[in-house]
Amino acid sequence: MATTTEFTDKLQTTFKDAAEKAKAAFEKSQGAFGEAGEFAKGNVEALVESGKILASGLQELGKGYVSEGKASFETMSADIKELASAKSPTEFFEKQSALLRKQFDAVVATSSKNSEAFLKLANEAFQPISTRFSLAVEKVKKAA
Repeated sequence: MATTTEFTDKLQTTFKDAAEKAKAAFEKSQGAFGEAGEFAKGNVEALVESGKILASGLQELGKGYVSEGKASFETMSADIKELASAKSPTEFFEKQSALLRKQFDAVVATSSKNSEAFLKLANEAFQPISTRFSLAVEKVKKAA
């Protein structure tokens, strides 16, 4: 009879230990799923924030392009009047050369300014995603 009681006690202890381990594993997996859900939510929020930054920046760049277009049109009108005021073919070609140099310099300056603005916007828009990527790398390092 003593062996039956011992066997029963051992069996109950084994089942109790197994149940506790299963409960602990379940709680741990629930925590991991919750953490994974929060991480995924953070990723989506980073993408949304990145999209907002990009849209806002593109809108500002577009406004700048419109403003530059208006200024270019006004400059072109003044340049045409300047060319029309030439009194001789020599004066016309001198004025034309000066205007071409001025326009070339303006195009180079505007292109540089716009390139810098676009690169800045790209970096700002990518920052939320970059931050999430860094967080993911840290989590992988901790897990390993």
